[in-house]
Amino acid sequence: MNRDDIDWAGYLPAVVTPFTESGALDTETMHALIEQYVERGMHGAVVNGTCGEWFSQSVDERKTVAETAVGAANGRMRVLVGCTSNTVENVQVLARHALDAGADGVLVSPPPYIKLFPNEVVTWYEEVSAAVKGPTVVYNWPHGTGIDIDSDLADRLADIDSIVAIKDSTPNADQFFETSRRVRDRVRVFGPYMSARGVEVLRTEGGDGTVGGGSLFGAPDPAFWESYWAGDFESMERYAAIQDRLFPKLWLPGGWAGIYGGYQSQLKALMHMLDQPAGHVRRPRLPVNDPEALSAMRAVLVDEGLLAPTAGQS
Repeated sequence: MNRDDIDWAGYLPAVVTPFTESGALDTETMHALIEQYVERGMHGAVVNGTCGEWFSQSVDERKTVAETAVGAANGRMRVLVGCTSNTVENVQVLARHALDAGADGVLVSPPPYIKLFPNEVVTWYEEVSAAVKGPTVVYNWPHGTGIDIDSDLADRLADIDSIVAIKDSTPNADQFFETSRRVRDRVRVFGPYMSARGVEVLRTEGGDGTVGGGSLFGAPDPAFWESYWAGDFESMERYAAIQDRLFPKLWLPGGWAGIYGGYQSQLKALMHMLDQPAGHVRRPRLPVNDPEALSAMRAVLVDEGLLAPTAGQS
């Protein structure tokens, strides 16, 4: 199994998991969010990843999220389901359920907290591959796992059966683009191509897609990739310039957290401002409630044209 066995490409939002204010899973809001993503032309969606707060859900809840997303998408876009856990047996349970429910593939990071050595990472994915026997995405998330899958290690993982893609969230841009060059012949690569540097790499070397934290821009996110496939690099450059300005105004270097709160907390606050279904975060995450922080976030959205100014703003 390799990149040619799947057709995943373009923009896939990393979907938040909506909870009620009391902390209950809110499947109605999640269904509405998936429907909005379909309407806005997303090329797929990833649920129960970092944005999806999988870490604060029970196994049954994670299964419900997978079923809700697949049912809401109803074949209109690809759905990938995060199945990260600390044992291969747990990954297998979640992955087999997701695939049987109709997911197109599963997303698995190295187990968190354990901080595996490179040979252990290879063995982990070999065992995951043998257990899952379905299209699997390597998820490189250094801030959550304590390890950064470098280009040499990614090169080894790309040869494992069932590995068809990598979602690379390394904070090291040089490393990401080297990994892209090294493994794209065998697996699809999703990462930070939607930047000025990324556009140049797409122009000269190619790339597959981006799994972004939600979709603050809406339809322009998948339109970036539509422009790429059409060879319209001028449109891509205009979009990338906005992204490059926006990111440091809202997110800490490396993108592991928001300037005004936890990644999921800030993302959901921004989504509410943009009238996107998002729900609440669940503890241990806390919401962004500070009025000054919310005002500053709103001002960023206004500055970049994502929100219209309110009375008194210019």
